[in-house]
This record gives sequence, structure tokens and C-alpha cells, in this order.
Amino acid sequence: MRARTVGRAVPGVPEVVVVQGMAVSDYLMPALARLGTWTRAHLVDLPGLAGSGDPPQELDVPGYGRAVAAWLDDAALGPVVVAGHSSGTQVAAHAAAFRPGRTAALVLASPTVDPVARSVPRLLLRWRLDARREPGELGRSHHPEWLRAGPRRLWHIVRAHLDDHVEDVLADLPFPVLVLRGRRDRLLTARWARELARTAPDGRFLEVPGAHTFVWPYPDAWSEPIRSLAAGRAEGGR
Repeated sequence: MRARTVGRAVPGVPEVVVVQGMAVSDYLMPALARLGTWTRAHLVDLPGLAGSGDPPQELDVPGYGRAVAAWLDDAALGPVVVAGHSSGTQVAAHAAAFRPGRTAALVLASPTVDPVARSVPRLLLRWRLDARREPGELGRSHHPEWLRAGPRRLWHIVRAHLDDHVEDVLADLPFPVLVLRGRRDRLLTARWARELARTAPDGRFLEVPGAHTFVWPYPDAWSEPIRSLAAGRAEGGR
């Protein structure tokens, strides 16, 4: 699995591990760089996607979560903030749940899949509506990584994420969960984002500028909320 790292470790400050979105990860590099201004941050590519090698078989969402948890174990990192964007939130939630004693907090940025979009037609419709609110260059950034994944794997990933319900993972998590939503997001409703935050024992909700992929035009938008979350975990201990 490929991982790209920015910043430096700061004593007493948890590092951040970011899980890529649906088959794409390069678009997250500017937002990763902002996290690297105050801690060491890592962007992990999932097996068979972006810069990582192919898995021996196609994985479901918990399987991707186990792969990320195994990467974290191999990296020998202390308690980290695990963050995901879009479909990466589902994988991040499973990865964090697999290693609760070594997770400082979980960040769900534009989490999926909202119940209003839990079918292929509804998901595609909302994706197209949201795309009208995203910068035009975003699709051009995604294109090479979509080509690498190929139509068969992309179809598998869509189905796997529709079958996985992130809210089922959150109810028993023993660490803080932060849900971030772009105010113009057409894939994620404010209502469900708030419900997700309430599902977690220690859940928080915050709206930020932008649409579903707010981290691309507003790479600073998640940095301060995540920094504050990490600082709280450092002060509170484990």
C-alpha cells in the first residue's frame, strides 16, 4: 500500500492518517499539506487503487478497513487521528474500530452513503448534481486514477459502499468522532450528517464551505477542526 507523508511528528500531538476517496487520492494532497503544518500526516491509498498494488481478491469495505488497520500496525504509529473523505469515511470508520486502543479520534469528512442515495440511480443523480458545484478541474484530477481502477473495479467499489452502513460502526466507538459537511453538498444532507454525529457516543458536527469535495477548493477547511480535535485528545490522554 502506498502512503505519502508530510510534516513532522510533534511530541504530544497525534499524527493524522487520511484514507482516500472513491478510487482517487491525488486531490487530497493540498488538504494533507495543511495538516502537515502542525503534525505528521499520512495519505493511504487502498489496495488496487491510486498508487497501491492489487489485492489478491476484491475487498469489501470492512476488508479495506482491515488493510488500513494492518498498515497502521506495520507503521508502528501511536494513537492517531484516522480521517476519511467521502467513501473513505466508511473505510476509516472500520479501520478505527479494528484498533480502538490506538485511535485518538475519527474524522468523517463528507461521509457516505446518505440513506437518501442508497441505490445506484439515486447515488449517480446526486453525484451529478453535486458535480455542478465542484471546480471543473477536479474531474480532470480524478481521471487518471479512475482509468487505473477501471470500470469493473469502480462498479465493485460502488456496490460495496452502498452495502456498507457507516452508522452501524459508530455506536460503540470509545473515542471522539467529528463529522464535517460542506454547506453546498448534494450527496450528504445536513440532517443525516447530524444524525451520524449523534450516533457516536462522543460525536461532533461542523459545516464548512464548499460542496462534497470541499477539501479540494478549501484545503484549509478541515485543518483547524482536526487540529483542535487532536489537541483535545493530547490534553485528555487515552
